[in-house]
Amino acid sequence: LLEVDGIINPVKERLISRTLEQARIDESVLVIIQLDTPGGLLSSTRNIVGDLLASEVPTVVYVSPRGARAGSAGTFITAAANFAVMSPGTSIGAATPVSSTGEDLNETLAKKVTEDAASLMRDIATQRGRNVEKLEKTVTEAASYSSQEAVEFNIVDFVANDLEDLLEQLDDLEVETPSGFKTLDTRDVGYRQVNKNLLEHFLEFISDPNVSFILLTVGSLGIVVELFNPGLVVPGVVGVICLLLAFLALGNLPVNWAGVAFILLAVALVVLEIQVAGFGILGVGAFVSFVVGGLILFHQFGGGSPTLPPVSVNRWLLGSVAGTLGLTLLYLMRVIYLSRQSAAQPEVFKVIIGENGTVTREIAPEGVVRIGNETWTAISGDDTVLAIGESVVATGVDDLILTVARVVRVEET
Repeated sequence: LLEVDGIINPVKERLISRTLEQARIDESVLVIIQLDTPGGLLSSTRNIVGDLLASEVPTVVYVSPRGARAGSAGTFITAAANFAVMSPGTSIGAATPVSSTGEDLNETLAKKVTEDAASLMRDIATQRGRNVEKLEKTVTEAASYSSQEAVEFNIVDFVANDLEDLLEQLDDLEVETPSGFKTLDTRDVGYRQVNKNLLEHFLEFISDPNVSFILLTVGSLGIVVELFNPGLVVPGVVGVICLLLAFLALGNLPVNWAGVAFILLAVALVVLEIQVAGFGILGVGAFVSFVVGGLILFHQFGGGSPTLPPVSVNRWLLGSVAGTLGLTLLYLMRVIYLSRQSAAQPEVFKVIIGENGTVTREIAPEGVVRIGNETWTAISGDDTVLAIGESVVATGVDDLILTVARVVRVEET
């Protein structure tokens, strides 16, 4: 007995495949999958359907408990089992293609995706001897059926009140498997419940759209903190781990990589805003880029899945994180502005002259140097080109522009 609920994804696919394989090794009498799902990824659905059709151990998909549904992907999976059974008060169907955000597809794309999904459904129904026409309508017309209607139209085999009732009705039924015909003997049969292992629980957790978004954001910020504070180690390590986990999670979701690119661009713009005199423009760009990235992270512009329910980052979470980022940027811009204002005072000019620094952007004839914790626009005093990384000394200041010269090191002999 295996309970499957929530979105069908690679984790669920792995779990079902592992269960079927273990049942084959153990020479089990039957595999019962208790299903309650709004839908899932088409790629995972296809693989699960393939596993069910090829299973040497008889399979039952039992849509349960009361109030459960076999929506979208669940319709394909239920129809692919040797026995399709529903609990009273459950439903099956509504597998019309939509985008990952729940929006209808454009006419041309919808037709293409619908025909592909419909052909898969027809093939499943034909192999299992189910009502091809009614099952196809779950794809082409978003048809949905109650448990009683599903039995009446030969979409499922029967209705069972509970597991005991299910086993009682299955007893003495004959079923065809790839290894031949088998007659079920389910009287007084014992069962073992299969659960997710620790790895599958972990993968399921990080595959939540909101968790993957947080991991991507925290990972990016951790890398930024490490870049500005070399040697702290912890932010860098945490950032790298979070980014790797984020990409692992995104592999289990219908991710739009343009959204990932926008979020990473936002982080890069934050770095540039702090490093150069962006006057807030780069900060605004970072904020806008971050919001756009979060909104389209799971939005599929080029198509959708006929088996996937709407997937997106929670708007409250996105708003909270974006707001925090915006306030942080405002604070940083204020600090930078005050720093530049204080740098305009004559006494600061006197202090800065004679200080050593490092070129961070080639001076040819103008570039950027870092002296202490400050970044300055600088020019070469003798018009020579100063490369990135060269040591320089401040020789003068004119309207917040430093004049610098190369530091000449005298080697001991």
